[in-house]
Amino acid sequence: MALTWSESIDAIDWSELAAMYRAAPLGNKQPDGLRTAFSHSMFRCFVFDDGRLVGAGRALADGIDCSYICDVAFLPDYQGLGLGQQMVERLVTLSRGHRKIILYAVPGKEPFYRRFGFRRMRTAMAIFEDADAAYRNGYVDET
Repeated sequence: MALTWSESIDAIDWSELAAMYRAAPLGNKQPDGLRTAFSHSMFRCFVFDDGRLVGAGRALADGIDCSYICDVAFLPDYQGLGLGQQMVERLVTLSRGHRKIILYAVPGKEPFYRRFGFRRMRTAMAIFEDADAAYRNGYVDET
């Protein structure tokens, strides 16, 4: 494994990134939407194995108050190797200086994020495009 890390979006193949998210699985994200999301994110991390994209993550941040870490994912063959931990550590480090660093986790993954200092929020709320799916998948308590 010849892993390289990058924060640049210059050479990203957005279709390859979309395929990686589907395989992870982290949903069906369209290449153009990923280009927009990553372009508007202050912090980005990508992991390549011999030129092949195997992991990604980003943080949407305003530079002072809030950084939101999201879309952290790896291809299945690269999960369980500690790379997700390295990715979150990098994004937390890049986000330092913000008054708060937030994320929301896939239900059941909360213990993984606690080791970085993340704690459950009591007042976090969200509006989901598909509220019923958010409820079924355990992201919200009611629809």
